[in-house]
Amino acid sequence: MPKRSSKPRDLNKLAKAITDQAVGDAPPDEDPDEGKDPAAVALGRKGGKKGGKARAANMTAEQRSEAAKKAAAARWGQSS
Repeated sequence: MPKRSSKPRDLNKLAKAITDQAVGDAPPDEDPDEGKDPAAVALGRKGGKKGGKARAANMTAEQRSEAAKKAAAARWGQSS
């Protein structure tokens, strides 16, 4: 998931940033992978894409159910 851009806390800087963006003078968004080793980025993405499936394959049905209940409770703000 991409990180959200941080907005300046100073109201004047925030107003200028909003105005620049509305007018089209805003600087282009920076590449989050800039300055990183492309091989390491690809390797991290590869592991991230298969991680959840591998974890689910190693869990029992009861463990998956418990993890799903815990995730739903966290999403909806309920304590379990």
